[in-house]
Amino acid sequence: MVGSVSLTLSAGAFRAVDRRALAVALVAQTGMVLAAFAVARLLGLGPALTVGFVVLGAVTPELVTPVMTELADGDTALASAVLVLVGLGSVGLVPGAVTVLVGDAVAFDTSRIVRGLALAVVLPMAAAVGLRSRFTERVARYDDLYPSVAAGLVVVIIGGVTAANAALLRAGGSRLAAVVAGALALNVAGYAAGWFAGSPFDRPARIATTLSVGMRDFAVAAALVVGAGFPPTAALPAVAFGVVELVTSAGLARWFRRDG
Repeated sequence: MVGSVSLTLSAGAFRAVDRRALAVALVAQTGMVLAAFAVARLLGLGPALTVGFVVLGAVTPELVTPVMTELADGDTALASAVLVLVGLGSVGLVPGAVTVLVGDAVAFDTSRIVRGLALAVVLPMAAAVGLRSRFTERVARYDDLYPSVAAGLVVVIIGGVTAANAALLRAGGSRLAAVVAGALALNVAGYAAGWFAGSPFDRPARIATTLSVGMRDFAVAAALVVGAGFPPTAALPAVAFGVVELVTSAGLARWFRRDG
């Protein structure tokens, strides 16, 4: 999933990125960890669901953020640079955030988180960008195919995680409603933070910052939670966020394009 989308990213496009806008976007990205933790605490969620929100706030932006940014007439190179740098930094950010904010409330193995991120995010992303730079024309022939491959794999991942939480989803109730409300709050808070953080820059950069901060890679978060050995319930925030994000991101991209 990560590798297929990363094949659309070119190292050469990053050289023209506004470094100040990139720095601001990265700071706002880091703030999403605290926002996710605050949402979970305000809603009174238990340790497992809190872990799910923290991981969701710490992972990379949604892999299709550069595509959504392009559809919204934003700065695609900036969105791509944020995606790559956060992906590389997530190896330290995710386990660090869980350790500091959750501590011993939920048992987990830090090394499993690091290995999972290295194998599932950093390695395929670095390999794909390298292939794109080395064999640009050959790789570019299939640019229309890569997002479709990733989308299919997202369905597989989220389907598996949803099945693991089927009983909880069928039962519904206040806990599920709280998780959905938290997912919506985190999504909207991310868009707002990105929009205000990008205010010193031109409109394309501001659009890229808004989408990069607001869109979280729910599929990576869900897979990471399961792979790291957390309780299956911890993946529920990622599942709820995925549904919310699919609706809000499409609507926001359309609004940006029409309003521009």
